[in-house]
Amino acid sequence: MTPGRWFFVDGQLRPVWRCFLSVVLMFFAVAISSTVVAGAFRLVGVQPSLPTSLLFSVMAMLVAVLGVFKLMTAVFEHRPLASMGLAFHSRWWTELGYGLAFGTAMMACVGCLEWALGLASFTVSSNHLFSTGSYRFLFLAVAATNEEVAFRGYPFQRLVESITPVGAVALTSALFGLAHLGNPHPTWISTANTMLAGIFLAVAYLRTRALWMPIGAHFTWNYVQGFVLGLPVSGIHFERSILQAQVKGADWLTGGSYGPEGGLLVTLVVVVGTIYLLLSKRIYTSKEMEALVAGPSSLEQSEPAEKVAPADPEEDKLG
Repeated sequence: MTPGRWFFVDGQLRPVWRCFLSVVLMFFAVAISSTVVAGAFRLVGVQPSLPTSLLFSVMAMLVAVLGVFKLMTAVFEHRPLASMGLAFHSRWWTELGYGLAFGTAMMACVGCLEWALGLASFTVSSNHLFSTGSYRFLFLAVAATNEEVAFRGYPFQRLVESITPVGAVALTSALFGLAHLGNPHPTWISTANTMLAGIFLAVAYLRTRALWMPIGAHFTWNYVQGFVLGLPVSGIHFERSILQAQVKGADWLTGGSYGPEGGLLVTLVVVVGTIYLLLSKRIYTSKEMEALVAGPSSLEQSEPAEKVAPADPEEDKLG
C-alpha cells in the first residue's frame, strides 16, 4: 500500500482520519470557546457567579463543537449537520421521549433498590427549589447534549465506518469511562459502570441513528439522580435537591461518595437496560435518518439501477 492509501481512499480522507481530525478540532474549539466566554464577561465588566459562568461555558462549548462537526459533515460527507443524528424527523420526539423515560426509570430503579435493601432512606426537602431545579434542568440538559455530541456524534460515527460498530462502541465507551476518572472519588467499579453506560448510550444511537434517545437518557439519569433523589452524580453532590438521601451499607453496592454509579446495583440496571435496547422492536431507525446517514449520493446511485430496461424487448416478452 502506498503512503497516500493510508490516508485517502477514492480521493477522500479515510473515516478514521476524519475522526482524528474532528477530535483535534473539537479540543481547539472547546479551548477557544472558554476563552471567549471569559473575555466577554471581562469586556462587559461582569463578575459572574460560578453557576452562571459554568452554564455559559457549557453552552459556548456546545455551539463550538456543533460548529466543528457542521464543517466536517459539509466538507467530507457533503451532508447537513442533521445527518449526525440531530434531525427533527418524524420520530425525533418519540425517541427523545423514550430516552427521557429510560433515564428516569433506570435511576428510579436504582433508588428503589437501595431503599428496598435498606441501603438508603429518603426524606423530602423543605427548601424552595424552583430556581435551583430550573437551573439544574438547563445545565444538565446542555451538559448531556455536549457529552453525547462528543462521544456518540461525528467522531464515533466515523469510527463505526472504519473499525466496525463493535470496535467503535468498545473504544469510545472505554474512553467515556476513563474521562470520568477526573471526577471526585472514582473507583474501578465506577469506571467500569461508566463504560457500560457508554455502551448503553452507543446502542441507543445505533438503533436509531439519532442522538435524541441517548441525550434524553443521559439527561434524566443525571437529573433524577442528583436533583430528585439527592444522590451524588459521578462524585458531584448537589447542595439542594427534592429528596435528601441518607446512604449506608457497602460502597461496592451503593457507590459510596461517588454515588450509585460506583456500585453494582447500577451495573445490574444498566446491563438490563442495554439488553432491552438491543431486543426491543419499538426502537428502530426512521426512514428519514436512513436517508440522511446514507447521503444523497447513495440515493442518486440507487435510482437508475431500479429503472434499467431490458436490452432486448423481444427477450422480455419471452420472459
